[in-house]
Amino acid sequence: MTNPRGSAANSAALSAAMSRAVDLSALKARAEAPPNRPAAPPVDGEPPAGGSAPPPGAVFEVTEETFQADVVERSLNQLVIVDLWAEWCGPCKQLSPVLERLAEEAGGAWVLAKVDVDANPRIAQLFGAQSIPTVVAIGAGQPVDAFSGALPEPEIRKWLGALLDALRDRLPGIQAAEEARGPVEEPEDPRFTEAEEAFEQGDFAAAQAAYERILDAEPANELAKSALAQVKFTARAEAADPDARTKADADPADLDAQLAAADLEIAEQDPEAAFRRLIGTVRRTTGEDRNRVREHLVALFDLFDPADERVGKARRELASALF
Repeated sequence: MTNPRGSAANSAALSAAMSRAVDLSALKARAEAPPNRPAAPPVDGEPPAGGSAPPPGAVFEVTEETFQADVVERSLNQLVIVDLWAEWCGPCKQLSPVLERLAEEAGGAWVLAKVDVDANPRIAQLFGAQSIPTVVAIGAGQPVDAFSGALPEPEIRKWLGALLDALRDRLPGIQAAEEARGPVEEPEDPRFTEAEEAFEQGDFAAAQAAYERILDAEPANELAKSALAQVKFTARAEAADPDARTKADADPADLDAQLAAADLEIAEQDPEAAFRRLIGTVRRTTGEDRNRVREHLVALFDLFDPADERVGKARRELASALF
């Protein structure tokens, strides 16, 4: 789920959980297992005698065998962004090109380490990735922040900027790259900027209109579609009756209460409860009422990564309830 307003809180929760549970040295023994493996380059980027140079460029593939040197040890000097992806993942195909382009623009302030989770399942397990794409920031040998799903490019830029600001004094490679590059003005899509500013000001109608204008011009713009779904949901959730769940549980026939209660459960990070509630309501209703509940549930699905197992399970249960 990628909520424009809640992404910072969700990201913080994910990174906090990882900082408690993830020890990146868990792959060290595996990384060192191949015989005669070259030593990792020192933090100044110069390869040791007889060793291998760090991966070329700002974007490179990482495997379980190279993770220790190419991610953990490299992160002692510069910010490493790990992109957990898979060939079959639709949102990954939206997100990865954006990350790759931003990494090239960064001039070495940070680098992008791409991990194919199908070929390297232990890395995904290490991070406890529940869905993909999942993007993890590594600094000074430990995860410092993360997000999942295909966020809009402006949000990714803000996320990266906040990380660089927070880690600049700890990772010498950031400042060195920025000094070498000189001041750079990051381009922004003014259409997304307009929408995000309206959203931050709580003007959901204006934000919705701005995203709809983008989609009028670019119907296939997946980032705008995702952001529009988030705006609509947030507007509903903030206007929802806080007693909706009590009312919904007391009167299963109250459709307004059922829909509002599901929104509250999604907002409180309990999608399974929301999906169960609405699927049960679909089973009890017919005609226009059933169609209304179905459309609301499908709109909630759009808030999540299509590969999310919870969404897949709920879609199957919805199909069973309908047919």
